[in-house]
Amino acid sequence: MWTLAGQGCWRRCALAAWATRAARRGLPAPRPAPTRGAAAESKAPDRSYSSADRKEKIDMSRFPVENTRNFSIIAHVDHGKSTLADRLLELTGAIDKTKNNKQVLDKLQVERERGITVKAQTASLFYDYEGKQYLLNLIDTPGHVDFSYEVSRSLSACQGVLLVVDANEGIQAQTVANFFLAFEAQLSVIPVINKIDLKNADPERVEKQIEKVFDIPSDECIKISAKLGTNVESVLQAVIKRIPPPKVHRKNPLRALVFDSTFDQYRGVIANVALFDGVVSKGDKIVSAHTQKTYEVNEVGVLNPNEQPTHKLYAGQVGYLIAGMKDVTEAQIGDTLYLHKQPVEPLPGFKSAKPMVFAGMYPIDQSEYNNLKSAIEKLTLNDSSVTVHRDSSLALGAGWRLGFLGLLHMEVFNQRLEQEYNASVILTTPTVPYKAVLSSAKLIKEYREKEITIINPAQFPDKSKVTEYLEPIVLGTIITPDEYTGKIMMLCQARRAVQKNMMYIDQNRIMLKYLFPLNEIVVDFYDSLKSLSSGYASFDYEDAGYQTAELVKMDILLNGNIVEELVTVVHKDKAYSAGKAICERLKDSLPRQLFEIAIQAALGSKIIARETNLIFVTESNICDETWTTWKYMEERMEPGK
Repeated sequence: MWTLAGQGCWRRCALAAWATRAARRGLPAPRPAPTRGAAAESKAPDRSYSSADRKEKIDMSRFPVENTRNFSIIAHVDHGKSTLADRLLELTGAIDKTKNNKQVLDKLQVERERGITVKAQTASLFYDYEGKQYLLNLIDTPGHVDFSYEVSRSLSACQGVLLVVDANEGIQAQTVANFFLAFEAQLSVIPVINKIDLKNADPERVEKQIEKVFDIPSDECIKISAKLGTNVESVLQAVIKRIPPPKVHRKNPLRALVFDSTFDQYRGVIANVALFDGVVSKGDKIVSAHTQKTYEVNEVGVLNPNEQPTHKLYAGQVGYLIAGMKDVTEAQIGDTLYLHKQPVEPLPGFKSAKPMVFAGMYPIDQSEYNNLKSAIEKLTLNDSSVTVHRDSSLALGAGWRLGFLGLLHMEVFNQRLEQEYNASVILTTPTVPYKAVLSSAKLIKEYREKEITIINPAQFPDKSKVTEYLEPIVLGTIITPDEYTGKIMMLCQARRAVQKNMMYIDQNRIMLKYLFPLNEIVVDFYDSLKSLSSGYASFDYEDAGYQTAELVKMDILLNGNIVEELVTVVHKDKAYSAGKAICERLKDSLPRQLFEIAIQAALGSKIIARETNLIFVTESNICDETWTTWKYMEERMEPGK
């Protein structure tokens, strides 16, 4: 007791002395520590929160449903989504205003290195408007076509979107795709024209494009500069006025949708949830509709943009939940959580992602197999659009066949494995999923279905066993300045594409729609398109089913032995050129040996291309006379011959 009293007396004396010195300097004096009675009286019932309040738990019951707004930011790549998110965080006090605020919500190393958004990120903002305090739940989404599944999942937790369009570039292919994702989900769309500070910006032209393509009146567009912060405040006001509050019922039993999740090695699975009904708080027992397992909630909170624990989460709000899920398979994205002994009808969840590209993944050393398996499981929890099938190879050992939404998606996944889990892997050539219609009843009985899907080219069935082959096709959208139209049409025809539509979106820009075989665009089409159009064309695609095609399996042989990892499926018309290209690349890549290596491409028993890797000549493997002659000829030979 004496010690405590002595400490209190010392603190009062120190504060008095500090206040005297501060008054002399013109500084504000510190607030004295309140007594218990004073502390009780100081708890005002109408406490107003700012996004900067991080030390104490926020009472989320102070935000009724009518004062809550859930919205996403969607746009084409590099149109300023993350920059706009940074300004919104600054305006609401979530982060301090500094020059270092760049891509604050992009937390992954790969996102900062590449300058793109890969993962959708959530932030809860507190904003005062017309005497009321609003809770604005913001979700920043990726812009590249390979991460469109992230966008579609984010929209399930929203009632509206900000459609950001660059004032210089105008509407691009992914702008169109993202608009129709929001339109199909029946969300309110607020068009935002960004980068009006640029020298070549033409917001009036972009307004006309938006009105023509999306049928949104031009007077509804908000013109801003996210970089300079010009007119950004009006975006927050438009969110409150134009986006409706969520339609939920807080008195009903809990019903929460898991729309994203991450894994923490100490706390287990951290699930991002959107509450559609009821209330959840620490200590509640919840049940997963997917696994039927029961968990006790350890922590709930909101992201601000960092984790901020709260007492409870209410229907209509978006936050995170930790419930001691230690196994990565327990937290399925799209799962419904409800209170123990209060079962509810599960929410629809998400349409599963359809992989567009498959590649084999193997550990460099087979002793690292279990570590790599654990890393892939944890990463697929955070990226649910990746599909995993076990696979094995004679040359590379045990591994997996992974399905991705595109080539960039595959590269980012591989880079995250290296950076976050220190895992080095071998990736095989990406392929697309083909289908084959079996011909005999015996084969149908063996495979248990008439139409089989082939994700590994080595398992491609022989022509004698099938009636027809099917290849995946996509509906591609290209938006380009009209001066490049002829070159782009020639490129599309060379890739076996069929034109479906052509439309001018303004005086100088044109939108083309083509049906492409997926195999023709998955590797290098985007690079070729950018080269032909000097970087001005944009490209986006969506799944369009399968079509009949004349496909053949091409084997690659080294000294007469088939290399299973190099087997590929090609169209019959392009077999010769593809085989020759692979043989030439292998000749340049393989190190020379003390014997010749015959590199061949074959269709069945027919050789269609051949290259020979020449002998590595040394003094020890030829006779003295030949060596002397060879050295003499080498010295006399002119450079370049």
